[in-house]
Amino acid sequence: MNTNSFISVREVTKRYRKRVALDRVSIEINKGEVFGLIGPNGAGKSTFISLLATINRPDSGDILVEGKSIVKMPGKIRSRIGYVPQEIALYPMLSAYENLDLWAGIYGLKGQQKNQRIRAVLEYLRLGDRAGDKVATFSGGMKRRLNIAASLLHKPDILIMDEPTAGVDILSRTTVADMIRSLKANGCTIIITSHYIDELELLCDRLAILNKGVLLHTGNLESILEKTGKESLEALMLNLEEMR
Repeated sequence: MNTNSFISVREVTKRYRKRVALDRVSIEINKGEVFGLIGPNGAGKSTFISLLATINRPDSGDILVEGKSIVKMPGKIRSRIGYVPQEIALYPMLSAYENLDLWAGIYGLKGQQKNQRIRAVLEYLRLGDRAGDKVATFSGGMKRRLNIAASLLHKPDILIMDEPTAGVDILSRTTVADMIRSLKANGCTIIITSHYIDELELLCDRLAILNKGVLLHTGNLESILEKTGKESLEALMLNLEEMR
């Protein structure tokens, strides 16, 4: 166990009635890295994300951020986390700016600081020219980007994203990839799930492979492929799908 890791997931188990969503999963995540979660549907990725984001609690085990338990003290850690859910969490009849204004209030931002942060994240996600437009008029990719913008308002040092580019256009995928690289360069620790294997290969420093709630492999792409004897991450994922 690496006691110097930034985020330490220790023997975490989560059940939903009789189904075991995560089974004694232990993962170490370093500060400032992009860490990817990958696995077939039902592998436990979204459950893992929800525990990290303090939305759910594990049935057993613990998750530490710089040695502090997010299970015992979720409130102290939550302010450091930006969370992008798989589902869009926006009000379609409000403008982009108005949606972010609501989120900024939740994060405790006020006055000039609030307005500056809203403008900054809109520009960051290439939505500055659509600030006054209703979200109902946005494409799926633009809604995704606005969802991400909301998670960045309070300048979190941990960003957790569950399928942030699912079903979006190429501009939005490129924008999100650029954002991830920029945040990483500024020291943000990013945890991401994605069904786009090429996206994870390009962006992630290390990966965790989950299947049926069990952690199969963790490490950089090269070490995982060497360990599994597969020529690519795609081949590994196809193998897991065939075994289901």
